[in-house]
Amino acid sequence: MRRKGRRGKEARRSAGGKEEEGTLAGVIDLAVDWMTDLKEGVCLSAFWYSHEQCCWTSNETTFEDRDKCPLWQKWSELLVNQSEGASAYILNYLMYILWALLFAFLAVSLVRVFAPYACGSGIPEIKTILSGFIIRGYLGKWTLLIKTVTLVLVVSSGLSLGKEGPLVHVACCCGNFFSSLFSKYSKNEGKRREVLSAAAAAGVSVAFGAPIGGVLFSLEEVSYYFPLKTLWRSFFAALVAAFTLRSINPFGNSRLVLFYVEYHTPWYMAELFPFILLGVFGGLWGTLFIRGNIAWCRRRKTTRLGKYPVLEVIVVTAVTAIIAYPNPYTRRSTSELISELFNDCGALESSQLCDYINDPNMTRPVDDIPDRPAGVGVYTAMWQLALALVFKIVITIFTFGMKIPSGLFIPSMAVGAMAGRMVGIGVEQLAYHHHDWIVFRNWCRPGADCVTPGLYAMVGAAACLGGVTRMTVSLVVIMFELTGGLEYIVPLMAAAVTSKWVADAFGKEGIYEAHIHLNGYPFLDVKDEFTHRTLATDVMRPRRGEPPLSVLTQDSMTVEDVETLIKETDYNGFPVVVSRDSERLIGFAQRRELILAIKNARQRQEGIVSNSIMYFTEEPPELPANSPHPLKLRRVLNLSPFTVTDHTPMETVVDIFRKLGLRQCLVTRSGRLLGIITKKDVLRHMAQMANQDPESIMFN
Repeated sequence: MRRKGRRGKEARRSAGGKEEEGTLAGVIDLAVDWMTDLKEGVCLSAFWYSHEQCCWTSNETTFEDRDKCPLWQKWSELLVNQSEGASAYILNYLMYILWALLFAFLAVSLVRVFAPYACGSGIPEIKTILSGFIIRGYLGKWTLLIKTVTLVLVVSSGLSLGKEGPLVHVACCCGNFFSSLFSKYSKNEGKRREVLSAAAAAGVSVAFGAPIGGVLFSLEEVSYYFPLKTLWRSFFAALVAAFTLRSINPFGNSRLVLFYVEYHTPWYMAELFPFILLGVFGGLWGTLFIRGNIAWCRRRKTTRLGKYPVLEVIVVTAVTAIIAYPNPYTRRSTSELISELFNDCGALESSQLCDYINDPNMTRPVDDIPDRPAGVGVYTAMWQLALALVFKIVITIFTFGMKIPSGLFIPSMAVGAMAGRMVGIGVEQLAYHHHDWIVFRNWCRPGADCVTPGLYAMVGAAACLGGVTRMTVSLVVIMFELTGGLEYIVPLMAAAVTSKWVADAFGKEGIYEAHIHLNGYPFLDVKDEFTHRTLATDVMRPRRGEPPLSVLTQDSMTVEDVETLIKETDYNGFPVVVSRDSERLIGFAQRRELILAIKNARQRQEGIVSNSIMYFTEEPPELPANSPHPLKLRRVLNLSPFTVTDHTPMETVVDIFRKLGLRQCLVTRSGRLLGIITKKDVLRHMAQMANQDPESIMFN
């Protein structure tokens, strides 16, 4: 009964961690809305209200001018009492740029001074950590605090980045903090990684309001090893996080999803052709972005550009703000832009994208508006969207990877949504003016509502996101959860698969794997296959001509000998053998645990000196009376290190490293130690087998 009670308590504490993730996401959403609108104006009744909240509370707001109310004033109205004219426009322009620069400067300064690990997306590092590699401090409390604060600042600055990827990092920081409260998780790396897998699912759940998509994202994209018990734990974590986010209601629409849409017409088979074309565009965009961004990031690492991260952020922010402000589709937040591009044009829509020429004799119901000829506003919007598309494509390449929190989901979706909306409007107008063509004749009659441009935007968004990340199943689930468009799974699947095929034709790596290799993290991709017939003896160290392996003996080394060995080497651990003559393996001692054990023994145990003999046996032998006290370190010894024989095929060794997340593996023959294989040795060997220079692989 006590065991059950303890498990229930741990489950409740774990659920508390997921509630914290949901609460953080809700606070971030609300803060981003307010600070984004702060660049354009301020609410007189309560300065902490966003534009939308301010006008909701005003009694003078009308439906036609629901974005205008006396309580909300632009900076030109507040400072010089002018709302129109060149001087008012220039003043608002300058205030927009100044606020953007202030937000970006604060963000990059906080990251640089307090938490350097808070920069970037975080997903490449989370993937590496879940593969068994430790990045100390990456999931710490300071990283959590600074990333949460700076994430609000950078998204509000208007830079071409999103908060969804960094929210996975924030969620994993929360999961790491709560797992450290229980010895069951803090002392077991395998169980800790299971908690982090569940936290990654919760992060996507609160980022998009897509709990099932979050679980599949953790399974497909982030997690290295995903057993069945982790599946339901991730499901539970995503559920609690989604409930918490729904109770906060940050989107103000009483819905969990970020871009809820309601389309009134089905899709038709003939539309699969433009959907597949959007998939091709998404694959090409993904390839262009990955190659351009990696080239720029490599230049940043290898030239003097990397020494000035603050200046780089300020310059990119200034360029973004100066170019973005004149275009209404780049001035607003990217989430608002995507929401408008996804929307269907109803009778009450005031968007420029819905400026169609209406037939005064139309008597059809409001929710079934037929296709109509495009008006001046639609053509203007098309030009503005085309310019915004080119701008987003270029600026996102230079923005992602700077020394600030930067997500890629929303910018990629925006690129695809703009391209998709333009294609959708083109198909709609083609169907309206040429409904007698054979391709339209069977399903697009005059006066019928047969083409939905918002659906094309949704498909384009999925295609571009898939081209960049190479997601498939989780992408489709996230998209239909994100929009509520369950009926349109097949178009989403067609676009996602096409974008992956096209992108894979130019390179197998997604953006996260590319950044893992750029940063030199020791990561074994589970998607790669090893088919060469080499053996463990071909890879293990030491090789012929190299110095013998550094080992500890179980009862013949002094404290001074071990301290000297630790000082002269930088290995993460040492095999322990019976003696140098027999080389029979006893266990493995981690470097960090040895250092701590020796330090504590010198401080707390009397008689421990440099000449004290170290014993890894259960009981030390009887010593002469004048001998120094022995140091017993059996408790720090791993008595069951993972071992393979020298004739084990490397295909099996690679599979073991992948599935168990090992950092090293000992090679033996009949119980006698021969050598050691580390994950870095495996990666170098795989590079050599692929005819690459093994020394070109850089490990940080």
